[in-house]
Amino acid sequence: MSDKLRVDKWVWAARFFKTRSIAVEAIGKGRVLVNRQPVKPAREVGVGDEVEVRRGDEVLVVQVRAISGVRGPAPQARLLYEETAESVAARDRYAEQRRLAPEPSADLDMGRPTKRDRRQMERWRFDG
Repeated sequence: MSDKLRVDKWVWAARFFKTRSIAVEAIGKGRVLVNRQPVKPAREVGVGDEVEVRRGDEVLVVQVRAISGVRGPAPQARLLYEETAESVAARDRYAEQRRLAPEPSADLDMGRPTKRDRRQMERWRFDG
């Protein structure tokens, strides 16, 4: 194993993205930072670098522990990085906020009226 690897290959091998093309797209959109700097897919990462990966609402900040350009099983991929304590705490806080937030559809009792409901409403509106 070498001591440096392209960031797109590394985030793919570390299983942050399902395909390398998805990884390249995310890097191009600025969703992957290396040492808090936006990067291009060809930027090399090495052991000790900090990589920040945003996937949807989830933000992971990890330290590179090993380099591998080969995508292996998930337990092996987890050995390539170590998530920072601040990142773990932030994800836990966000998960707790999501858990405590009310479900948006909870306010809706029945949803859209059916054809029968509409006819009953029209009868009530025009007859009464």
